[in-house]
Amino acid sequence: MNASVNLPFTATWTGPVAVPPEHGARHDAPQTIDDIENLLREAIDDPPTAVLDKLVIQIPCYNEEQTLGITLKELPRKVAGVRCVEWLVIDDGSSDRTVEVARQHGVDHIVELPQNQGLARAFIAGLNAAIGFGADVIVNTDADNQYHAGDIEKLVAPIVAGRADMVVGERPIMATPHFSPAKKILQKFGSWVVRQASSARVPDAPSGFRAMTRDTAMRLNVFTDYTYTLETLIQAGQNNMAVVSVPIRTNPDLRPSRLLRSIPGYVSRSAMTILRIFMTYRPLAFFGIPGAASCLCSLMLCARYLVFWLGGTGGGHVQSLILAAILMVGGLLGIVVGLVGDLIAVNRKLLEKIDWRVRGIESQLARPGGAAGLSQRTGSSLHGTVSTDVSADALNSSSQQTGSSLHGLCLLSPGFGGERDGVRGKNPP
Repeated sequence: MNASVNLPFTATWTGPVAVPPEHGARHDAPQTIDDIENLLREAIDDPPTAVLDKLVIQIPCYNEEQTLGITLKELPRKVAGVRCVEWLVIDDGSSDRTVEVARQHGVDHIVELPQNQGLARAFIAGLNAAIGFGADVIVNTDADNQYHAGDIEKLVAPIVAGRADMVVGERPIMATPHFSPAKKILQKFGSWVVRQASSARVPDAPSGFRAMTRDTAMRLNVFTDYTYTLETLIQAGQNNMAVVSVPIRTNPDLRPSRLLRSIPGYVSRSAMTILRIFMTYRPLAFFGIPGAASCLCSLMLCARYLVFWLGGTGGGHVQSLILAAILMVGGLLGIVVGLVGDLIAVNRKLLEKIDWRVRGIESQLARPGGAAGLSQRTGSSLHGTVSTDVSADALNSSSQQTGSSLHGLCLLSPGFGGERDGVRGKNPP
């Protein structure tokens, strides 16, 4: 029997309606027109999402023996839209039992830095490691259990749905009792800095609870040692990546913040980081605008001196002319420095693209049969940057000579081998 079902949208269903099931028939099949209508509604209201192969949750650690176990107990092993979830701990030169605690709680991968190198470098080391382990999505969280692990699925959902390249967790900053007033103000100021330096519009830019795609991770470079949060968002915005924010929950404070040991120290280091970010990513505006203002002041002083000179009293105002000359020279120098800095920024972007392409080639080589697949593609590269004359054997040889990494990270996992620049990656026994 055929039937037509009219729905409150433009789709209609015309087809057979199942009769009551006989012996051996499927009992979960639609039996009536209402069943078919409900199935169609569910398919439209909740469309199927893509399924990614692997999610790696990374945790940078420095002497986190007391809190790491609590954090790991809350991490999920299953996330909607992802087939496999693995944990990665980056030991930033800890002197306590951090690595032992990680092994006891079943961490899949551990990267050990020989000495403390700072949060930003540990973060980048973790991204490189996660890429090497074949992550399609990478989630970064803190070892002090500041962020609610149950919200990891909310972070990953926009990426699985194909709506975002990076997702940042937005904390309830004003409603968090253990955040000091100074920290709350600086958090808001950091978000403002990101908005000024790039197109990224994130309410909580300093949040370290974030998810990103594999391709996004390969594009990120951090030049500061203090923190990575603002700089990576600015890079994402300047590369026109889709950056979104989702509200998250936070847990009670387990220990004092290591970035906020003192208000003056935190303010000074944050100010230096912000100044460096502007000099690096907006050099023309950083140097050019003050330079242009200085030149304008110089012209105004020159006009003032000209008025007095025409009135016959210019001899007593030579100081204005001297100051105008100083301001003009300083302003022109500022404009020139801004122009040179802008040219350097263009060159930096080109180098970042080259670095991204090299990472893509290394990532392809790290996969089983990756070299053969790479050489068979047009241009022998995922991005068309390697000549078609380069064979798979040559790529393998190059990979072995460089330790399969041009970024100072060598992983003892399939596709990677050896040790480079004192960074070792390994799987717990």
